[in-house]
Amino acid sequence: MEDFVTPSELPYELPDFAQIQVDSLVPAFRTALADHAAEITAISQNPEEPTWENTFEALESAGQMLHRVLAIVFNYAGTMATPEVREVEATVSPELAAHVSDMLLNEQLWDRVQAIPAAPEGSEEEALQTYWRRRFVRGGANLSAQEREDLRGIDAKLATLTTQFGSHLQASTEATAVLLTDESLLEGLDEKTKRRFAEDAATSGQQGWLIRLGLPSVQPVLEELANPEARQLVHEASLGRGGQQNQETLLEIVRLRARRAKLLGYANHAEYVTEVETAGSVDAVEELLGQLTPAAVANAWGEFKRAQDQRNVTLSATENASGEHDQPMTAADWPYWSAQQRAEELDVDEAELKKYFALDRVLEDGAFFAAQRLYGITVTPRDDLAGYHGDVRVWEVREGEDSLNPGAEIGLLLTDMYARPTKRGGAWMSSFVDQSNLIGQLPVVVNVLNVAKPAAGEQALLSMDEVATVFHEFGHALHGLLSDVRYPSLSGTSVPRDFVEFPSQINENWALEPDVLRNYAKHVDTGEPLPEHLAAAVTKQAQWGQGFSTTEFLAACWLDLAWHKLDAQQAEQVTDVEEFERRALEEAGVDMESALAPRYRSAYFNHIFAGGYSADYWSYLWAEVLDADGFQAFVDTGAARGGVENKEEQETAIDPDDVRFAGDRFRRMILSRGATIDYDDAFWMFRGMQRSVEPLLVRRGLTGAGGQ
Repeated sequence: MEDFVTPSELPYELPDFAQIQVDSLVPAFRTALADHAAEITAISQNPEEPTWENTFEALESAGQMLHRVLAIVFNYAGTMATPEVREVEATVSPELAAHVSDMLLNEQLWDRVQAIPAAPEGSEEEALQTYWRRRFVRGGANLSAQEREDLRGIDAKLATLTTQFGSHLQASTEATAVLLTDESLLEGLDEKTKRRFAEDAATSGQQGWLIRLGLPSVQPVLEELANPEARQLVHEASLGRGGQQNQETLLEIVRLRARRAKLLGYANHAEYVTEVETAGSVDAVEELLGQLTPAAVANAWGEFKRAQDQRNVTLSATENASGEHDQPMTAADWPYWSAQQRAEELDVDEAELKKYFALDRVLEDGAFFAAQRLYGITVTPRDDLAGYHGDVRVWEVREGEDSLNPGAEIGLLLTDMYARPTKRGGAWMSSFVDQSNLIGQLPVVVNVLNVAKPAAGEQALLSMDEVATVFHEFGHALHGLLSDVRYPSLSGTSVPRDFVEFPSQINENWALEPDVLRNYAKHVDTGEPLPEHLAAAVTKQAQWGQGFSTTEFLAACWLDLAWHKLDAQQAEQVTDVEEFERRALEEAGVDMESALAPRYRSAYFNHIFAGGYSADYWSYLWAEVLDADGFQAFVDTGAARGGVENKEEQETAIDPDDVRFAGDRFRRMILSRGATIDYDDAFWMFRGMQRSVEPLLVRRGLTGAGGQ
């Protein structure tokens, strides 16, 4: 049985998952917590004068056992959330919050931190010093004794409530999976999808076809279900998740966050959050959202009308449309009719297109291939090492033969790609071991997706959204793997939320770069490359429906900010979640209830009420500004074509040295630096100019209005 006292003896300190028992996690956590508390006491009560080594480096070196335990607890809570694991998380979260509060409210420790002289400007030491000083202040170090006690109570309660929100949402999502027993309702689905739904029903002990739900409001299956009744059943189930229980929980979370912000001297929680982001202020965030909203909504209504016209023309030519002629088009119908319009205008059979995007090829011949070209690294399977679940694969990442240090170890990557009932929806990257030159650790990171698991002997075939997600999450993984810093608190993805998505979104661009696409987009059965007309359609498809996707995303951003701009008094006055949502969306100018819902409604907005994105969901968009503008640096240096559709230009060879040169610059200036950099300066140095929102407006088709 794993005791966590010492690092794993497996390569790269990969946890020995076979030795980990769930019932041992809480005892191990409490032992680790006590050990870390003793380390903090020793640092704070050290009779020697405060020095860099006995204070900051001691803090960075402390808590190694605690980190090992928590990496398991929180990974399992997202990927294998059995009732036993949920109970572990519910126990650990408030106790951890109380422990962190005790550390940050330790007056002797705060005195030592303040006593250390300022580190050299621009150094990694300055970044670490800023990190710890800011963390103490934001943790309440300057509060009075009574205020400190109040803050402790708030933090502990928030840890409990956010865990409850996420656990109930996962249970609610499982419980509201839609069981169809009439096969006629499955019209539009291919046989492979129907078999998978039947297997899911059988696995859950039911007969029929079970449609499990993902995190967002709009379920992908809506694009395929031809029967309007089936679409309505799925959409209503999706919008109803979380229910009254999560509504009550989120109201309490909002009130406590507002109280904490007031206690710490901020007008509201949104102000508290944005202070440490690269955006810097709520005003800057709202300015960006305001630049996008009017055109996005106008485009969305234009797209809705065009899909409605497509529907009316199609139904008028159909003798038996189940009475759909007489019904208005709803939010449940829009995805289906938009997909029909897209297939007709782009001449694409979605089921046939997926056959060119088998998961293994997308990952190995796509994402890994692009990284090898850019950064000179190799990614090879380590089938001798086991993950935490049978679906998890382990990969070793090393420097390539043409690097300055050929064959040098970089780290391990775990990939957990398939959906299962105990896995949280969505996709993410996390780590088991963070890179640190101080401790001498190489990174062990994991990419988690929720791709439908294929039947035995078959391969998972991906939609274009899923292809983008593979590249996106591997971009996060590269950020963690290629980190090269001394201090673990500054390692890899430990950067502001509105910057952490920059490398991952940059990496998405390579999915559609002609040279990369050509390498991995091959027919699952024949191995034939993607035909030219489909390759062109894929590029156009990436721009399809930007009014819809931008507006549903913006609606979620505005909703997040509306909740977290409430001050303590205002938060106490809100009692009706649905009415608050309605007013917030109306005031933001994104109230399209008859046509679309926000990407997440409040009761299932896991990012902001159970994840780390409270008052921060907009950070994806802020990072996309950096991405849309920043990728031009690759184009300018000849390393990428930037989505060029001209056949002659596609066939013009790109010099591998140009690709490697640009990749090495991005690795050196961005990926390797973690949180040791000034983010605006780093972007300016890489791009050669300050960021601009214009490329994003062009990319999302928001320089005009009225749809495609």
